Amino acid sequence: MKKKVKEDSLREILALLEMEKGLKPAVIEEAIKTSLVSAYKKNYGNDVNVRIEFNEKTDAIDVFIDRVVVAEVSDPQVEISLLEAQAQYPQAKIGDTISEKDEPKNFGRIAAQTAKQVIVQKLREAERGYVFKEFASRESDIVTGIVDRIDHGVCTVHLNNADGMLPATEQIPGEEILPGQRLKAYIVEVRNAPKGPQIILSRIHSDLLSRLFELEVPEIQDGYVEIKSVAREAGMRSKIAVYSADENIDPVGSCVGPNGNRVRAVVEELNGEKIDIINWDASADIYIAESLSPSVVIDVLVDDEENKAIVVVPDDQLSLAIGKEGQNARLAAKLTGWKIDIKSKTQADEQGVQYNYIFSDERP
Repeated sequence: MKKKVKEDSLREILALLEMEKGLKPAVIEEAIKTSLVSAYKKNYGNDVNVRIEFNEKTDAIDVFIDRVVVAEVSDPQVEISLLEAQAQYPQAKIGDTISEKDEPKNFGRIAAQTAKQVIVQKLREAERGYVFKEFASRESDIVTGIVDRIDHGVCTVHLNNADGMLPATEQIPGEEILPGQRLKAYIVEVRNAPKGPQIILSRIHSDLLSRLFELEVPEIQDGYVEIKSVAREAGMRSKIAVYSADENIDPVGSCVGPNGNRVRAVVEELNGEKIDIINWDASADIYIAESLSPSVVIDVLVDDEENKAIVVVPDDQLSLAIGKEGQNARLAAKLTGWKIDIKSKTQADEQGVQYNYIFSDERP
């Protein structure tokens, strides 16, 4: 059989697909062959040993039937007698495989349809593969997308050539998200699912805060300012500790920006979330005192073995240090990695806690 799969050269089509989509011709050819073998067996006999070959000279698809030479034929679909084989190939002997070209009726149409289906399928698989590879390499990164639809609380976010999924559990509490809205999200995970890559997004992940500051602060992008730690209660309040090895650079000021425009951009993206930016310090006592900002601290007594710290604050600063429902203290502990016990000056005095006025000049 020598019929063209399409009017255009199959090899030209495959070459074009390789150039534009990166699909290897050999991969598509093998897939077409496999599909044509299945189509042939379905239409012309399931037991035959059929082989498909691409004729490079004519750009046609040739069908061959392979049969084994035997002394006595028991299954003519897969066997050929020695006498019949030698009539065509005088050198044939028992055990040889004889290949005969077959030209089944209407198989040219079947071949064309099959080739088209295989190419379309391979294109889809390739697109899915490219999308998965692109976004898998961007896990833990930030993306900007447009909300396409919302179904049972799950937001589908269009990300150029793919869709991301923002589950209800990964959305900022109280935030209203509408179709057509542009937003930034953090790529938590990319799963290679049968129907295509699943890109799981988050608006509550702590690293989203880090990535947003990286976008807004050139000093972070250039490596002059480093984000040391982030503690976040999404939609309510966050703390971020920053550091610079360059004494001429103010890391907190860099993150705040001129007239507060840098931190304001991050706050607006996070639906008004309050953000405390503090200086990181290698000294635990200084770092813990900073972490309790905006509260004033008198002294921090650290216990390295227990990884605990007693923080003494002025009486009028106790509620501020602890925060509403313990939020400030909780975020400070999460930011620093220390267990923090906050006491007012009066409480410390009553309990016999020995402290100094290290961070505050307030005296009795």
